[in-house]
Amino acid sequence: MQRGSLARGEDEDRRASTVPYSHPEQPPPIPVFIFPPRLDFYADDQVSHKQVLTLYNPFTHVLRFKVLCTAPLRYTVVEAEGLVKPNSCIDIVTRHRDIRARNYGTTDKFRVEVWEEGASRGRGGRKDIAATLHATKPQAAERPPHVSLPWHPPSHVYSMQHGFPRTLSPWLFGLYILAGLVSMVILILPLHGDTRSLLHENLQVSVVQKLVAAYVLGLLTMVFLQG
Repeated sequence: MQRGSLARGEDEDRRASTVPYSHPEQPPPIPVFIFPPRLDFYADDQVSHKQVLTLYNPFTHVLRFKVLCTAPLRYTVVEAEGLVKPNSCIDIVTRHRDIRARNYGTTDKFRVEVWEEGASRGRGGRKDIAATLHATKPQAAERPPHVSLPWHPPSHVYSMQHGFPRTLSPWLFGLYILAGLVSMVILILPLHGDTRSLLHENLQVSVVQKLVAAYVLGLLTMVFLQG
């Protein structure tokens, strides 16, 4: 009886050992929001020897950060570690200290690590920023001067410069005056359906008629101003 029970126990232990072990799911790393994505230093531009990295914290909790570098002797980092308040940002100033010809074209890396304040550093996020020293700063491409060609309107189009004919015949002038008076009267008349109007409904106009009258009156105004 004992041998049988031991055999059954060994079989159960063997079956249990074949069950795969499931690791608990790890939370995803914290995304790192930092700008710019790379740093470019130029030997002939002293202003570029100092660069600024801006680290953003869009979360509702405090983040702790730390800046590492593959060549710490070449750079000075102001506040290489610290805290970023929720919904705010912080500037990390970096300065290149070894501007020599032998370092031209050399690319180093800054690693920015962030993690939640009070949590384990291993659960945070990280991002690498490339930093390259160049000999000269590229010049902006010179744009050719913009040459505007004169525009000549078609012969059948009246421009503001040429205007309409200055000499108007009496009948044409009278027609313009009559059209202007009619347009003004239409603009003054009430709209259809206006219950407050004392005029007969035959003397009431529509919105379209008022728009046409305003358009005609505007054209006549242009004619007189240019004439």
